[in-house]
Amino acid sequence: MSGVTGNPIIEVRDLTVGFDTAPAVLSGLSLDVKTGEILGVVGGSGQGKSVLLRTIIGLVRRRSGDIRVFDVDQASASEAAWRGVERRWGVLFQQGALFSSLTARENIQFPMRQFLRLSESLMSDLAMAKLEMVGLGPGDANKYPAELSGGMTKRVALARALALDPEIVFLDEPTSGLDPIAAGEFDVLIRTLQRTLGITVFMVTHDLDSLKTACDRVAALAGGRIVAEGPLSAMLKSDNPWVKLYFGGERGRVIEPANNNPQA
Repeated sequence: MSGVTGNPIIEVRDLTVGFDTAPAVLSGLSLDVKTGEILGVVGGSGQGKSVLLRTIIGLVRRRSGDIRVFDVDQASASEAAWRGVERRWGVLFQQGALFSSLTARENIQFPMRQFLRLSESLMSDLAMAKLEMVGLGPGDANKYPAELSGGMTKRVALARALALDPEIVFLDEPTSGLDPIAAGEFDVLIRTLQRTLGITVFMVTHDLDSLKTACDRVAALAGGRIVAEGPLSAMLKSDNPWVKLYFGGERGRVIEPANNNPQA
């Protein structure tokens, strides 16, 4: 069963984001992310999906609007208060973004060294536990990113995102570059971890299968705003032209909601 409570853990209101003098990428965007859900954010290339994620976590500055995470206002929070918020989430960036000079174990330990004071032996034990959690074994711990397959890279990056036992996990195109089998396995892993750990997942994706397998709700981004949101069944019935084209266009396909999604 989904752990969705209906209470927002992330609140975005009237968000506008742009770069230099270029037109805004996001314009008046509003969105709530509910506690305990897996939200899939979809949109066309260059429409601002990753920009939205990076703005929420503070890597991209906004022109206007409000962002609250754990009921903490990003704009007015002190540096210490916002650092406390950052401690409560994990992020998997596109392509994994592992440190190439660090082993898998050392990559997972990196957030621990940044936020915690633990002994080397305890950090090693925790890193091994996180590797096991994402389906990797002791033999993978000392491998460098160049020695990992695409699927293994994503799993190590996910283990790093889970290193501090976060309440929210941000995933930026987690199945991008994976073959269909590896992508499907990763989707199942995300759903299993969400149910087991009770985390909230904000997932930027273009993968229709991920929406079906993993997501409780979907938010569609077009023209700088959220143009439709709801369970997959509602998205399939949307009258919005972009949403209809995305799910039923020449390169898309209409998909039925998964049975494991109680909201669909």
